[in-house]
Amino acid sequence: PVQILSYLGEKVKVEETDLKPRMGFLYPILTHNISVFINATREQDSGQYMCTVNVMDDPNRLGKNVGIINLTVLVPPAAPTCQLHGNAIVGANVTLSCSSKKGKPSPLYQWQREPPTLQRPNFSPADRARGTLKLTNLSLEMSGVYVCRAENQAGSKNCSIVLEV
Repeated sequence: PVQILSYLGEKVKVEETDLKPRMGFLYPILTHNISVFINATREQDSGQYMCTVNVMDDPNRLGKNVGIINLTVLVPPAAPTCQLHGNAIVGANVTLSCSSKKGKPSPLYQWQREPPTLQRPNFSPADRARGTLKLTNLSLEMSGVYVCRAENQAGSKNCSIVLEV
């Protein structure tokens, strides 16, 4: 463990880490609330943080006043990339794929076909974790714009692909 912030002898000390310009105590120490803040969080700020309170006059409590919290910094998905795999000819099968290079937790994917549609194509459900959509036995009516949405708790982004059968 690396010490990042301390209060000792009525002085606040912030150690030389990448957190130094972005963190501090939320309230004056005299309030006895030692909550801390981290501004402009980054994915690499994720991890386990430990707070230790040692009272100088109490040797019996040494090392017993410890609190631990796990911090997970969520990252919205990056704009996904949509791709068509296969030949879009009548009667053939194709797979549409969608992937995002960033996102924490890993994004889930959902495909939709944009209106107007003459008839709703009969396609199997998308693989939400892998971002694939398999279209089988293509017909002219299945042509159109297909939109993929990459989504997690931190946000969502879309991409689209034009299918011309």
